[in-house]
Amino acid sequence: MKNTLGKKEKIFVTLGLLAVLGIWYACKLPCLFQAIFQIPCPTCGMTRAYLALFRLDIRGAFSHHSLFWVIPILYLFFLTDGNFFKKKAQNLLFLIALLAFFLIRWFCLLISF
Repeated sequence: MKNTLGKKEKIFVTLGLLAVLGIWYACKLPCLFQAIFQIPCPTCGMTRAYLALFRLDIRGAFSHHSLFWVIPILYLFFLTDGNFFKKKAQNLLFLIALLAFFLIRWFCLLISF
């Protein structure tokens, strides 16, 4: 038996996450990762990337965080209960590849920091 969220629960999770992010941004709270470790976090620049994207500045979005496009894909992955592909191994490999992209980008960011 699968333990998946229903449509109402997914809407609740989405609205809750958006509310937390909106409050965090409106209050101009600092990045906790950067405050604690004194280095940029793996998603450093993501907010600026989406603000640029909302202004239809795609070049600017890519310059702030080149992997901003991954977040909508991960959201769709969440909505489909992690079933993009028929085989579970393919879904897992897909997530590992996205994580590897983030880690490689973060490593490059840390080298230039």
